[in-house]
Amino acid sequence: MGHARHKWTHPTVVVTFGAVPDQRGARRTAYDGIGDAGTLRRLLEATMLLESNLDLGALLSRIVEEALSLAGARYGALGVLDATGTEVVEFHTSGLDPADEARLLEGPFPTGRGVLGVLIDHPRPIRIRAIADHPSSVGFPPGHPPMTSFLGAPIKVRDEVYGNLYLTDKIGAEEFTADDQAVIEALALAAGIAVENARLHRRAGEAAVYEERDRMARDLHDGVIQRLFAIGLSLQGLTSTPAGREIAGTITSIVDDIDETIRQVRATIFELGSEGRGKGLRNDVLTLTEAMRPVVGFRVPVDFAGPVDAAVSDEVAEQLLATLREALANIGRHARASTASVSLDASDGMCRLEVRDDGRGMVGEPAPGGGHGLPNMRSRAECLGGTFEVLQPESGGTTLVWQAPARPGAGTPARS
Repeated sequence: MGHARHKWTHPTVVVTFGAVPDQRGARRTAYDGIGDAGTLRRLLEATMLLESNLDLGALLSRIVEEALSLAGARYGALGVLDATGTEVVEFHTSGLDPADEARLLEGPFPTGRGVLGVLIDHPRPIRIRAIADHPSSVGFPPGHPPMTSFLGAPIKVRDEVYGNLYLTDKIGAEEFTADDQAVIEALALAAGIAVENARLHRRAGEAAVYEERDRMARDLHDGVIQRLFAIGLSLQGLTSTPAGREIAGTITSIVDDIDETIRQVRATIFELGSEGRGKGLRNDVLTLTEAMRPVVGFRVPVDFAGPVDAAVSDEVAEQLLATLREALANIGRHARASTASVSLDASDGMCRLEVRDDGRGMVGEPAPGGGHGLPNMRSRAECLGGTFEVLQPESGGTTLVWQAPARPGAGTPARS
């Protein structure tokens, strides 16, 4: 799931763009089908809460919570779909026991089988008295809490299905009612508008970040970076003198350190521009690796290079985070590794993710291209115009290399 990472708190929060007014008309039509005044008031309050929250990650969780409250459900989830609309790449849940939630979020997420797959294949509301009796039911995975009644609805952003809202186990009754379905359909329409607003505000925030970044880049380039370059060139010039030749190795090492400092300063230029405007992809990656620590079995360090927060689009961030989650889960389940590391490079218009471990490699594993989520990782890269490789260094272990244009369609060059 990717997230919008900029939260805006300006008091004027209801803003319309493009085709959004047409969606609001559809939402009003959906409200007409709700006869109970108390329910309608609660729905309107929920809608206002959604529209006031422009941080996408928090918004998605709030949608699930409001749906649970409005329909009187015990469990709820929102599955965000990938760019093809056929695979869930992010899951937000509510009502689950923490242990059950942790197992569910390890994946794999629904990909077209079972009752949840019906909603993916046919994005229209569905209401079921007993999940087990539905012809598409395939049962629950081991450790999954039992669930009976079901209510689901697609969330659309403009004409595109963004994700699906799932509710199970009507509290105090054997099944959800037609009124419950009408309320959730209306909430799903409001959720689509709120998601679109959050995305648009994210883009506006990014524009402000780029402007601030460019100003800082000019200031630092005219001062700090040019001075560092001058020092490096002066040191390199010393190697041509008799005294300098005797310490050429030391000078070369110092120049390398200066080059690395310049690289870090440039990365900082990009990242400083997003301070105070949201946590960003860098934070999401760190949060995810920490959340997967119990699955992997040890802490996984992360290294960043380039303008990670500013350069990578929401679409790429969503696919990258889903890939990283699956890669870390594979390490915990199959690699028998004692160490692992992650690096993310957003330089030169490309987004390159490497996940390394010192485990048993692919010995005894399925052939490249199959098994343990590798096809999913590859398809996530390819749908963005990128690539995916599984490398087995001579030193042992496995290295997964996933890369794609940081902003697909922007004409960025391929990176070797």
